[in-house]
Amino acid sequence: QVQLVESGGGLVQAGGSLRLSCAASGNIFSINAMGWYRQAPGKQRELVARITRGGGGSTNYADSVKGRFTISRDNAKNTVYLQMNSLKPEDTDVYYCNMLERLTNYWGQGTQVTVSS
Repeated sequence: QVQLVESGGGLVQAGGSLRLSCAASGNIFSINAMGWYRQAPGKQRELVARITRGGGGSTNYADSVKGRFTISRDNAKNTVYLQMNSLKPEDTDVYYCNMLERLTNYWGQGTQVTVSS
């Protein structure tokens, strides 16, 4: 059984910052990558940021968050973080943690991020 536990969402004013955390636990053998996705009601889930486990940890970001969001990881704790700065109202969504463990994708329960104008 694998669990992803997210924390750090909430309400913030435009221009503010939030930091999301996601800790993975359970029967984990080999994590290939961890990341964050977001989804608004009636829309598809989209990638926000992703980081691989190996080497220096290569990252990729959605164009809409480049320069504002930073993803990082702590391999020893099986934890991934998303530092979100200069938040905009259009960043309002439910954010989901994702983990690719070997060939299986796991998802967190989602955490709401609301940015007021």
